Amino acid sequence: MKNTKVKSVLVCQPKPETEKSPYFDLAKKHGLKIDFRPFIEVQALTPKEFRAQKINILEHTAIILNSRNSVDNFFRVCTELKIEMPIEMKYFCVNESIANYLSKYIQVRKRKIFVGKGTETQLFPLFKTHAKDKFLFACSDWRKQDIEKFMKKSKIAFKEAFFYRIISSNLQDLSNVNYDIISFFSPADIRSLFENFPEFKQNNTVIAAWGATTIKAIIDEKLTANIQAPTPETPSMVAAIDKFIIEINKEK
Repeated sequence: MKNTKVKSVLVCQPKPETEKSPYFDLAKKHGLKIDFRPFIEVQALTPKEFRAQKINILEHTAIILNSRNSVDNFFRVCTELKIEMPIEMKYFCVNESIANYLSKYIQVRKRKIFVGKGTETQLFPLFKTHAKDKFLFACSDWRKQDIEKFMKKSKIAFKEAFFYRIISSNLQDLSNVNYDIISFFSPADIRSLFENFPEFKQNNTVIAAWGATTIKAIIDEKLTANIQAPTPETPSMVAAIDKFIIEINKEK
């Protein structure tokens, strides 16, 4: 990309619902064509599939929620199985946004809700404080193992339960579409890329990666993560892409 102006970006996420997204500001600033296309889809587990895990939700005293998908699917399964959450149930949310989202299903003010600072590992001190609880991690089949490893090491009662699965989107219509930058947000995005395009070659495409596990998945496929976020200097994907484009333009 050294001698090429960045003109197009593919963001592997749904299109923002509001025009106030910083991606649109980025497009205007650099005259970019930005397309949004999720590389993965959420598929709900049926009640029968959930029961096959032999998990008794009410045997636990604390629920770990790491995304809106986990919130939606946890309460969906509870509704389908006619399980009512006791008012004393504790909820451990990765960030404030997920904690606020709980209000869609419960009266937040009357519940015991504990909030991390943005990552699963930042919940660990809270887990230690509540080490006598029995934790249930409401997750998908595509999750990091940081929480499981910590709980085992700390000898805290813990189980994982899958409430939904992550599947690859059908991206065949993108086969003839070329982008200067493609931004990936999870290892599942990389899995989807190669399931759809087994012969994918990076060539001159700049790859942007969010998070350590995504970067590892890219490296494992012998690709290069040219743009990496978050960092102290670029805490968002938009900031990272913006910085990259500015530096590229300086070289011209």
